[in-house]
Amino acid sequence: MLDDRKASILRAVVEEYIRTAQPVGSAHVAERADLPVSSATIRNEMGALERDGYLVQPHTSAGRIPTDLGYRFFVDHLTPKGQLQPAKSQQVHAFFSSAHGELERMLADTSRLLSALTDYAAVVVGPSHELAYVRSLQLVGLGGRVALVVVILSNGTVEKRTVEMADETTDVSVSAASIHLSQALTGTVWGAPAPVAPTGDLAVDGLVSRAIASFASEPGAAGDNVFVGGASRMAVAFDAVETIRQVLGILEQQVVVVGLITDILDRGLTVSIGAEHGVPSLADCSVIVAPYVVEGERAGSIGILGPTRMDYQQALAAVAVVSKRLGRALSEGA
Repeated sequence: MLDDRKASILRAVVEEYIRTAQPVGSAHVAERADLPVSSATIRNEMGALERDGYLVQPHTSAGRIPTDLGYRFFVDHLTPKGQLQPAKSQQVHAFFSSAHGELERMLADTSRLLSALTDYAAVVVGPSHELAYVRSLQLVGLGGRVALVVVILSNGTVEKRTVEMADETTDVSVSAASIHLSQALTGTVWGAPAPVAPTGDLAVDGLVSRAIASFASEPGAAGDNVFVGGASRMAVAFDAVETIRQVLGILEQQVVVVGLITDILDRGLTVSIGAEHGVPSLADCSVIVAPYVVEGERAGSIGILGPTRMDYQQALAAVAVVSKRLGRALSEGA
């Protein structure tokens, strides 16, 4: 822990560096920290903070900038719980008041909303299907030899698959297969579907088998859907072209993104800073994450990725508000 004076100086350096992206000298700290001490004392304290690993001096004649440890202390001890600015709160309210339709579209739109609120890249991880149960299921003939299977899951996901029917399949058989599938699978866990007993009607049983196989043939269907919004904002958030390239490369790798967010949440964190990720290409980034809850159960997660010098107070407020509103919207629509 730092004493009050060192904490005030660290806070002044972090806030000024977040605002300007320029190394902070003792003169700026003296103005911002409002401490009843001399500039020489502030310089000595900044030197002590550097020796303790909270600050670093990029050049001999330059001021100082925060390290990951400095940002961590700032987030854990110096960042009060903030509220979204009124205009941004209204933006969130307007979005969720009109957000309807399929889950995938809502999640994609939510990622863009979160990015617009923070000016950083936003990630929304869709609900996992493994523990979701089948809320309803319907098989619909589309004409010719094609039918459509529509499954609505408890987490709000809508799954659709086309099925090729045999020549002899009639509308009566399609209707019978739809009823049989619905009775057998409604209420069962999607990740571990219950066996469907045969009806004895060859046409119906054949269609039922093809409908079930249409899902089993796509192992990725039960995985996580990742929606990234505002990736182009990375060009503004970071100065180094190579850093931008590396971050964009990570955002394109869904498995890495999901693993990163899951690991942060599993460690009980809301904010992961710099090298804390364990992902070398994100060493200059901070990630803020939160789960969203549907019908009392954790369904998925949202997060933002930006530079370590992000506006943590507003970013934390945005992630908290959007995660709660998204969970509420999905629960109400379930």
